[in-house]
Amino acid sequence: MDKTIQVYYGNGRGKTTASLGLGIRAAGMGKQVIMIQFLKKKHSETLDFLQKLEPELKIFRFEKASCSYSDLTQEEQQEQKRNIQVALSYTKKVLDTGQCDLLILDDIFGLVDYEIITVDELMHLIACRDESMDLILTGRRMPDRIRDVADCIYYISTERERGSAIL
Repeated sequence: MDKTIQVYYGNGRGKTTASLGLGIRAAGMGKQVIMIQFLKKKHSETLDFLQKLEPELKIFRFEKASCSYSDLTQEEQQEQKRNIQVALSYTKKVLDTGQCDLLILDDIFGLVDYEIITVDELMHLIACRDESMDLILTGRRMPDRIRDVADCIYYISTERERGSAIL
């Protein structure tokens, strides 16, 4: 069976939840799942709960700030960028070695939005993927070039964004 690259993007809520749901399903089928989260706060109660799913589903956050990236000072952003580089190095290692069946790169597109990495760097990272691994990418704005490599693309929006009336 061919391994896929799936994308969940858009301004709506649920991108992380959708990818995590697929991760839980894969783990339930005996697959090894790794989720690497970018641009997330240092810690949350949800993360504590999800750690109960280890070792089949492992979630990593390398960033140390207790608030979102956009709320940090320039000095704090530089510190976060160093932590993100560590996360990217780990991501490349996982992609190179195929150490899991499903890798979820949660909010990886945000790194492009904040100019922490370029689209070329993201494409190179994806190209390192061991062919035996499924990959899920999430974020608000999907770079156009991702369409060339993605097998399935899901746009997540709110009803208001689509212009529909909410009853």
